[in-house]
Amino acid sequence: MNITFRQLRLFLALADTGSVSRAARECHVTQPTASMQLKEVSESVGVPLYEVISRRVHLTDAGRDLARTARSIADDWAAFEQRIDATKGLTRGQLRVAVVSTAKYFVPRLLGTFCAQYPEIDIALEVLNRDGVVQRLRDNQDDLYIMSMPPTDIDLEDQVVMPNPLVVIAANAHPLARRRKLELADLSPLRFILRERGSGTRMAVDAHFKRLRFKPNLGLELGSNEAIKEAVAGNLGVSVISSHALHGLAHEHGVSVLQVAGFPIESNWHVVRQKGKQASPVAKVFMEHLLAQSGKWAR
Repeated sequence: MNITFRQLRLFLALADTGSVSRAARECHVTQPTASMQLKEVSESVGVPLYEVISRRVHLTDAGRDLARTARSIADDWAAFEQRIDATKGLTRGQLRVAVVSTAKYFVPRLLGTFCAQYPEIDIALEVLNRDGVVQRLRDNQDDLYIMSMPPTDIDLEDQVVMPNPLVVIAANAHPLARRRKLELADLSPLRFILRERGSGTRMAVDAHFKRLRFKPNLGLELGSNEAIKEAVAGNLGVSVISSHALHGLAHEHGVSVLQVAGFPIESNWHVVRQKGKQASPVAKVFMEHLLAQSGKWAR
């Protein structure tokens, strides 16, 4: 096979974007040039690497295998460049981080202080639901992943960075908001508004309720903390969410934290990567920064 490094980068961009035109823009070439180069890659491999269905590119098994290989080569090369920069006393390159949606309440602030200290490092941040982050983790698409419930079926390097307490909230005007001590049984008649199944928060809440043998009266399942806060503020029910979604406050956005026995649920934020994946110099610098700064954001 005769495939250039530039062609591998183009194919990797195709795999990531699902579009020839977007891959061309990402690699700063024209679409006809991208199409010709991708055709040459397929011809060199000798089997179909992708097909276009409804204007969307779908990789074949061989295409996915090539994308994994191309990503590994690109990561190794980026790490090499960063090591050479380090010998010159420079800290620059790109850091790719994928985080679950609840982490958006603190990760951008940590990245802000990091970028202020290392302005020559470019950050690519993906904010997704847990399933999306886990899929990127399986595909080894990023340097680091931040979530509260790491998957148990992947061998991981796992570092706990800060607490993620889960609290019960109700509307400010709710009668229970004025009570200092509540039992879980006091919530039995109320409707619960919870995160969607599969989210880290929902997994932790379900496990906690199962341990306490409590069955909530589930009224709504919503896919974002902001939607949950709006629904609770509108007196549609009570919920359990990360205290980070309340910016560490007991009263926020029309909702109040209830003082319920057995809460908050003890949870943590984890930074993970696949075991055996060599951390790039930039990723190591970020981890040092994250561990040093995370305590300032912990609530």
